[in-house]
Amino acid sequence: MVAIGLSAGGVARVRFALSCLWEVAAGVRVLRDPGRHAIHLPWANRVRPRLAEAGLLDGLLGQLVPPAPGYLPDFLTPPPAGLTPDLDQELAVLRATPPETVRAQLDLCPGPRPAAVAALYADPDAGLRRLAEEIGTYWRLAVAGDWPRIRAVLDAEVFHRARRLAEDGAAGLLNDLHERVRWEGDALLISQRHCDAPDVPDGSGLVLVPSVFVWPSVLSIAAGDVPQLAYPARGVGGLWEVPAEAPDALGAVLGRGRARLLAALDAPRSTTELARRTGLSPAGVSQHLTALRAAGLVVTHRQGRSLLSSRTAVAEALLGASA
Repeated sequence: MVAIGLSAGGVARVRFALSCLWEVAAGVRVLRDPGRHAIHLPWANRVRPRLAEAGLLDGLLGQLVPPAPGYLPDFLTPPPAGLTPDLDQELAVLRATPPETVRAQLDLCPGPRPAAVAALYADPDAGLRRLAEEIGTYWRLAVAGDWPRIRAVLDAEVFHRARRLAEDGAAGLLNDLHERVRWEGDALLISQRHCDAPDVPDGSGLVLVPSVFVWPSVLSIAAGDVPQLAYPARGVGGLWEVPAEAPDALGAVLGRGRARLLAALDAPRSTTELARRTGLSPAGVSQHLTALRAAGLVVTHRQGRSLLSSRTAVAEALLGASA
């Protein structure tokens, strides 16, 4: 059990942030033991061969990330700056980690050190440069192609939590993050097996980091100036669903993007959800929806604070005929 001091004053210092490095570290953990993360099996099966070919799973990055619930060195996930994650900026922070911090955290890792980790311990500056290069390659091979849909899920999660905070206050927000997390008295209690991290006194605040790859558990960092809690974002369950395929004939007439949107509108959906399902950018989805509405193929209506689009009868007839 980890206790992070959060009095009324501490709650005022809680903030949300998104992090590329958290997705990298949690994603490697998924690949180390995909059976514990069944939702991500489609992704793991797709990216594992290319990562193995590049030698990344056995490299420094792979050696630093143990299967759950092993200790993950904190320098892999420095506190993220805000809601516009940038891998290059986060890697710059990683490379600037003081050597004594690297060695102190590696000392917490049990068992003998693999060769690459031993080299990092002996020369942290050179090792961190190598680690940053491996992370960059990992991102390109395993995450970059899926980042738009991942980012859509994370953005939707932050929007949902902000609304929850406005409607239900801090207690409603914090007690709804995860079954292992609860706000009790003046502390946020995090139930984690095999975790003996010291309690964090009130005053330093907390960074909440929604993540897709951390599912189904939570990960916390109590060390450093500001503690962090990475928790599963809502919507992870449908992240790797294969979008409905639009008939080729319809794509030839409307364009593949617009045809794909019509196929994905088997139920009323928001722009963010459509972007996640189709892999298109939110801006691209909005442009296509405008054209489809003008053609009488889509209608949009408001539900609460959300705008939902749905197919018209004309669109249903087009899909049926082209199929």
